[in-house]
Amino acid sequence: MQDDARYLKRKVTAGSLDVHPTEKALVVHYEVEASILAEGGGHMLGERKEGQKIIRVKSLSPSTDVEQLLYYLQNRKSSPVEGKMEKKEKRPVKPRELTPFDGMELNEEASITRVDEYIELLYEGIPEKIRGSALILQLARNPDNLEELLHNEAALGALARVLREDWKQSVELATIIIYIFFCFSSFSQFHGVVSHYKIGALCMSVVEHELKRHDVWLSTRERLSKKRPGQSCRKYHGLLSKQEQLLRVSLYLLLNLAEDTRTELKMRNKNIVGLLVKVLERDDEELLVLVVSFLKKLSIFLENKNDMAEVDTVERLARLVPCDHDDLLNLTLRLLLNLSFDSGLRAKMVEVGLLPKLTALLGDENSRQVALRILYHISIDDRFKGMFVYTDCIPQLMQMLYEHGEEDTEAELLSICINLAANKRNAQLICEGNGLKMLMKRALKMKDCLLMKMIRNISQHDGATKPVFIDYVGDLAAEIRAEEEEEWVLECLGTLANLTIPDLDWELVLKEYNLVPYLKDRLKPASAEDDLILEVVIMIGTVSMDDACAAMLAKSGIIPALIELLNAQQEDDEFVCQIVYVFYQMVFHQATRDVIIKDTQAPAYLIDLMHDKNAEIRKVCDNTLDIIAEYDEEWGRKIQSEKFRFHNNQWLEMVESRQADESEPYLYDNDNDRTDLFYSADGITPADGSVSPDFFNDLQPQNGDMHHTGDGSDVFDQTSSSPGRPATAYGFRPDEQPFYQYS
Repeated sequence: MQDDARYLKRKVTAGSLDVHPTEKALVVHYEVEASILAEGGGHMLGERKEGQKIIRVKSLSPSTDVEQLLYYLQNRKSSPVEGKMEKKEKRPVKPRELTPFDGMELNEEASITRVDEYIELLYEGIPEKIRGSALILQLARNPDNLEELLHNEAALGALARVLREDWKQSVELATIIIYIFFCFSSFSQFHGVVSHYKIGALCMSVVEHELKRHDVWLSTRERLSKKRPGQSCRKYHGLLSKQEQLLRVSLYLLLNLAEDTRTELKMRNKNIVGLLVKVLERDDEELLVLVVSFLKKLSIFLENKNDMAEVDTVERLARLVPCDHDDLLNLTLRLLLNLSFDSGLRAKMVEVGLLPKLTALLGDENSRQVALRILYHISIDDRFKGMFVYTDCIPQLMQMLYEHGEEDTEAELLSICINLAANKRNAQLICEGNGLKMLMKRALKMKDCLLMKMIRNISQHDGATKPVFIDYVGDLAAEIRAEEEEEWVLECLGTLANLTIPDLDWELVLKEYNLVPYLKDRLKPASAEDDLILEVVIMIGTVSMDDACAAMLAKSGIIPALIELLNAQQEDDEFVCQIVYVFYQMVFHQATRDVIIKDTQAPAYLIDLMHDKNAEIRKVCDNTLDIIAEYDEEWGRKIQSEKFRFHNNQWLEMVESRQADESEPYLYDNDNDRTDLFYSADGITPADGSVSPDFFNDLQPQNGDMHHTGDGSDVFDQTSSSPGRPATAYGFRPDEQPFYQYS
């Protein structure tokens, strides 16, 4: 017998079962029977060998009933928890294993001992090469034979040579030989031999060539269909079927090789993404499952994702949503989820009409989770929040929230609701019927911070939704306690702070729920997280719109606490803006104006901030200082002097820069780009440029002053129907539509 003979049959027979004499273990006895086939395929030689396996059981004791234990292990079922997890998390979808293609099956059965005969056929004509490679494929499809074939370098070398030379002459031959190497590529330890014969690079060439050939077929078919419609169509479908078999086996081999990221990078350099996206035009579902799986694997890398963005991948995928093939739909959604992390590709998804399609999938139990996550990513963009109004998304989301009952609501569901509630029209849809009542009831009962964050977003919008919150002011105020979790208090306090409702009696709320001590205590720097302290400041600004509330807060000593906080948070524009707004409210009311002007240093801080870099802070300062200057002559002169000093410095800087510029022939030019720095009064300006601050006693609007619009309305005018509390230090209210410039 030759030394390199291999066991081709292996049979294991179970034997007796014993308890280990010294350890807590079971001993299983078994018998292995190995057989070697003769040259004709019959039994030639057999050998039996006994063995044993030790199975350790930690809970085994002298009183353990071994037979009962074994019976339990054999018949046990998965626990309810495991079953629930299996239902919730489906296994990752993979392409179906390749089955024999048309033309590969032969009437004869291949034998491992006749490989040399099959190799000789590879040196004959195309029909003989197809027969020889098909017989070798029969052997390669049995994993037990792969190692034997691996050591037969003559066979692999001949197959690689034939593929390299003849793949363009016969689609069947190319398909069979690539299938043989695919069998090797299914096991990571055999990837080396596939790479050695450069089969991966050859498959890339095959795929590229076949896609070009398909384009030629389409043009030819279109031309011939005018002459012989039926005949050209039948011929095309026959060619297409064979080509798709070749594409499928080639791409599957490349997918297996792409386990190695270095190999994947080589594929990327040869435009694998472009080739795969081109194949998405096909209709064969099994081929599409394979291609989408490949793209999904590639999409986790930034470079591949960028390549997909350049070749209109989203447009090709849009036609697959929805589809009847469950695996294909699942894979397509997961690929779209990977791509949806890119803002440009999210925009493309909306552009190609995926938003209503994804919304429709919320009713499908199998697709709901992935569709929900994609919709969440789309809802992040302010551009697209308003588009959800024109779909059935919000009613479905509200129904899903209602169906959860008292169970913990999924994070994805609440997250998308939070994002959508930041849009005014979405908020109105959410509040329709008893929507807000249901949300508030559940949030207060379960103390769900995410649900309250959604309610907080709804409360920020002016219009019909805000008055609805009056019924829940007491419930929210009752949650503002030191004993509650900070995160929960933050959301409840933020919701209350958004309720700038003129008819609301804030004095009664503050007294009944004893909120003033809590608010004052939380103003101390580092007394809580910055987010909570900021909400306290905003809340004080909101309630200070009421005269009685402003007086109550001023008497409680909150203003010195705010000044201390201003010193501690002077680098944070958001804190500064909201604290200055509280000062504005205090000087606006007669009852608290004297306290601010005479008993605190607030005006001095406002003068320092009147030329702040932040436009919103400057705006609030200007309004506040205008009121102070009107009611207190001494502070009015100081404010006037500071404004003059600031303008004068800017004037001098401009003059010096002009003098330094030798290319400028004249100091004063008609196209001066800083006309706001030139003072004028009825066209008279002293020649020496020296102007006393008293010249501007009428407080004419200048750079840095409040410029009133033509209709006389003021951003912070308390007499207007909508009080002007700044939503943010950055000048953007959440319910405004931002401007986006599309290139």
